[in-house]
Amino acid sequence: MAREYTVRTKEEKLSIVKRNLAGETCRELAREIGCNQSQVLRWTNRYLAEGEAGLEPKKKPGNPLSRYIQKKELTYEEQLQYQIEILKRELVKKDAEVLRLKKLNERKGGDARRR
Repeated sequence: MAREYTVRTKEEKLSIVKRNLAGETCRELAREIGCNQSQVLRWTNRYLAEGEAGLEPKKKPGNPLSRYIQKKELTYEEQLQYQIEILKRELVKKDAEVLRLKKLNERKGGDARRR
């Protein structure tokens, strides 16, 4: 059975944290909003360490191309951005290949240009 995730806004988290700091227990607050009490404690600790910025929803990494693939028609600017993302991926692959070949060459103990 898949879990259902609820993304809370910064304002929701801030109100819960302030109530927690005012004296309400994590357990009461968690039961009220339907989450685990450890989550309320994490928000509170993050708020104390980083301030309100610590309660911002974090953007999770994913496939940067998915936003373009899902659309049927792309604007010219979106087409260019899509091409840039593809080229970035290719560049990372080529850089990794160059690094791998350099290491392989070092292991063989030679410089390919000497021959």
